[in-house]
Amino acid sequence: MKTFDWIVIGGGITGAAVGYELTKKGFSVLVLEQNATPQNATRYSYGGLAYWSGTTELTRQLCSEGIERHRILSQELDGDTEFRELDLILTIDADDDPEQVAAAYSQFAVQPGLLSVTEACKMEPLLNPHAIAGALTLRHGHIQPENTALAYCQAAMRAGGEMQIDRVVGFLRENQRIVGVTTPTGKYYSANVVVCAGGLSRMLLKNAGINIRVYFTHAETIETPPVDLQLSTCVMPARLKRFQLEADASDNDALWNSPGNEVVPPILDPGAFQFQNGSIRMGQISRAIADFDAKVDPSRSETDMRAEIGKLLPRVANLPGTWHHCLVAFGYNRLPVVGKIPGVEGLYLFSGFTNPLVFVPPLAQRFANWATGQEDPIIPQLSPIAANYP
Repeated sequence: MKTFDWIVIGGGITGAAVGYELTKKGFSVLVLEQNATPQNATRYSYGGLAYWSGTTELTRQLCSEGIERHRILSQELDGDTEFRELDLILTIDADDDPEQVAAAYSQFAVQPGLLSVTEACKMEPLLNPHAIAGALTLRHGHIQPENTALAYCQAAMRAGGEMQIDRVVGFLRENQRIVGVTTPTGKYYSANVVVCAGGLSRMLLKNAGINIRVYFTHAETIETPPVDLQLSTCVMPARLKRFQLEADASDNDALWNSPGNEVVPPILDPGAFQFQNGSIRMGQISRAIADFDAKVDPSRSETDMRAEIGKLLPRVANLPGTWHHCLVAFGYNRLPVVGKIPGVEGLYLFSGFTNPLVFVPPLAQRFANWATGQEDPIIPQLSPIAANYP
């Protein structure tokens, strides 16, 4: 019976990065991913790296470390993450005051420039000038998130790590210590287990009687095949509603105990990002429904998303595409949840990333260093907090 130093649950960007960094430190590591072709948040991510968005000393440091890691990742991992830096357009609704919206960005590490309608449409010719009062702009990082996760996994395996396609359904315990995991096909043993399961993290822990303040949304997006139409920029609304939804949805943890309960009303943030192969991901709708298997109406959702995107980018909204849905994790204070789970030996969490793609690389590196016994000033600030119910 083989016993690993670490089992990493989840092969998305979080699990892949953690698995790689732990393997680099000399640990024996097994990454378990439930799907051979993942349908997770990494798969349907826009791929954006908002390294400009730090508002506190902590988040500014992570943003700075994150963009520096991304600039060298392709070379380090020997795999193309498709990293680049693009112009980002943050659209201001026609009935909003541009100066007031711009003032709300004064707290960010990099403050965007304010564009008139004419300037915004010159920068992004596909914009509908009648739908906006102006826009904000700044540089924005971008990667292909699936390729990045794959590059991490392949680098980890070249360094001696292992990966299996298997679905974790529970934990193996000896008294108050976790000693491995169970799957439909068997058992895997390890000295430590880290949950990097994104939106499924809450369910996995809750089924084991472990209540941690990490949550999830049902996110919906539309993906096109490669198209000839070319976006000149990345486009997002300046007033993103998702952050407020996450803050409101985490205010009352008890509401998450009733499956099917819609904790807060859904939101729609219209935006569009194009990848190097010409495909476009646009959307998105976010729903805070306390049920992992909640059913939504794809036809209605796609209609709603296309209608909102059509106001901003009429030619993009009419492109053929496919509706997709996934779970997206978030924490209770707009910060990820990283570290040892209280009251249970050998169990850790690495999830709840509101700004995942820029934060994950530096935090995975810090987590692996911390796992060797090194002190880290950031990990304790992100430690899992137990929910206040039995």
